[in-house]
Amino acid sequence: MQRDADWNDWRAFLAVARSGSTLAAARTMRVSQTTVARRIAALEEALGLPLFERRPAGYALTEAGAALVDRAQAIEQAALAAEAHGRAAGRNVHGVVRITSEEVFSASLLEPHLLDLRDRYPDIRIDIDNGSAVRDLGAGEADIALRSTKSAHGAGLVGRVIARDDWTLYCSRDYAARHGVPSSIDALRDHALIGGGGGSLALQYGHWIEQAGLGDRVLIEQGSATGLLSAIRAGLGIAVLPCLVADAMPDLVRCAPPMVDERRLLWLLTHERVRHQPAVRAVIDFLYERLLAHARGLQVRAAA
Repeated sequence: MQRDADWNDWRAFLAVARSGSTLAAARTMRVSQTTVARRIAALEEALGLPLFERRPAGYALTEAGAALVDRAQAIEQAALAAEAHGRAAGRNVHGVVRITSEEVFSASLLEPHLLDLRDRYPDIRIDIDNGSAVRDLGAGEADIALRSTKSAHGAGLVGRVIARDDWTLYCSRDYAARHGVPSSIDALRDHALIGGGGGSLALQYGHWIEQAGLGDRVLIEQGSATGLLSAIRAGLGIAVLPCLVADAMPDLVRCAPPMVDERRLLWLLTHERVRHQPAVRAVIDFLYERLLAHARGLQVRAAA
């Protein structure tokens, strides 16, 4: 199926037209020479025109290609103007945006993107609340919540689903190399478990451990999910973690299939009262794009 040309195809066209070679154009665009050549070929296919003559000394514009240079430059100017406008708009968005999230999600899903967020919106200050209490967005205790919940429907709350929030047991690759990976729940009796996790997680996880008859295998208790993650990575044993976090970490190994709960979802939430404030809108749109891409990337890896 033939695709339409996009701005990057036209960028490659102009770079080759100006330099006379795909190698020089690749250096200008900071991509590979193969990418430039592929974009030129795609543009020629989309237009149904040969734009360059491939010669030993380089690329020379055909008559059709030369006729398109002015139009391509007009596209370039429009694109550059749009980018400049976007940067200016980003600079004009300012204020404080308060985000509440469980610490394990904040550290692993939010913080890796905050530098890019600051680059795009340098006048927005982000305040992150990792407290275990659920903050009331309607009462103004926070502007945005990254929240795992079975029901996100509160008065005035609006939000978007990132993904299903499944959890399961993990260990470090170093631990697996030394002790193996348990093949069943019964096999966990031969392994060290890390308990706790803080708040409601500690209650649910602790209940599961007791139901499985593994209470005597808990050798360490941690006060937060981030503590569980740190202890696992240190090779101290096996514990439960959110799949959205742990599956992205190459040093961790799943020890069991996910504990699937179709109703528990990871939401990005805000309140009707603040949803249209420019700074809140900018941050929530940015985070949704990044977090959704993260979740979909894990799905692709799992299917491969």
